[in-house]
Amino acid sequence: MAVVSINHLKKHFGKFQALKDVTFSVNAGEVFGFIGPNGAGKSTTIRTLLGIIRATGGSAEIFGQDVWQDAVNIHKRLAYVPGDVYLWPNLSGGEAIDLFLKLNDQKHNEKTDELIKEFDLDVTKKCRTYSKGNRQKVALIAAFATDADLYIFDEPTSGLDPLMEEIFQKNVLQLKAKGKSVLLSSHILSEVERMCDRIGIIRGGKIIETGTLDEMRQLSRTSVTVTTRTPADALAKLGAVHNFTPVAGTTTKYSFAVDSESLGNVITELTKFGIVTLQSTPPTLEDLFMRYYNQEEGDQIER
Repeated sequence: MAVVSINHLKKHFGKFQALKDVTFSVNAGEVFGFIGPNGAGKSTTIRTLLGIIRATGGSAEIFGQDVWQDAVNIHKRLAYVPGDVYLWPNLSGGEAIDLFLKLNDQKHNEKTDELIKEFDLDVTKKCRTYSKGNRQKVALIAAFATDADLYIFDEPTSGLDPLMEEIFQKNVLQLKAKGKSVLLSSHILSEVERMCDRIGIIRGGKIIETGTLDEMRQLSRTSVTVTTRTPADALAKLGAVHNFTPVAGTTTKYSFAVDSESLGNVITELTKFGIVTLQSTPPTLEDLFMRYYNQEEGDQIER
């Protein structure tokens, strides 16, 4: 059963269409990565899910309940961290964490203390003295210390150093191991690649692709560098081979890209020329992301 279900969600601000057509789901026990550049509609989608703004069209449900009509009941079962956290300036960090927990009917416990130590936060300081990164830590500690069914993170590691990002990722993977559901909006593609079971790519207020990373890789290309015994220029004529380039200063070394689903066939062809060395690099999430984003509106990814 889907914990989050969004169907053809639309949101207009006057004449501006922030969300044109957003459809995806987050399943129980899954980490779903929601990626796209600033202005693509990620935060608007999440604010709609949280019942902060009302959709213009389509539907959105969490736990089978309407996100606008049943927001109070839904919020009892979720934890949320925005990309820019604002805190009560006169409270200490520890007091802010405890207040967040209390608002969710939770209590400070050993897990909270462990998280404070992990994130290396001085909880005695007033929130007004905190940097952006430390404000993020307060919200993340409170969220991870909360026993929720769904965790929503909207650019949560903004302002954190790489070590803290690692700790964040470790805690998300622990939630996943416990069967919790996570919706992670992020622009850090390595973060999404490491943690997420499925990914949704949003562009211009529309979801342009959803699926597992492996499924998406089938729609991209593997980079290949090969040295052969005899010249293999004939490979350039194959439909699945792209950007075929002889390496300067050599007569039998080449670099090119191959449609991932045709890699086996191309290697079979390569054996006719005698393979001396071969290096292949599968597409990364960044490669996939850039390929989708370099498509013009209305264009289809080649399949």
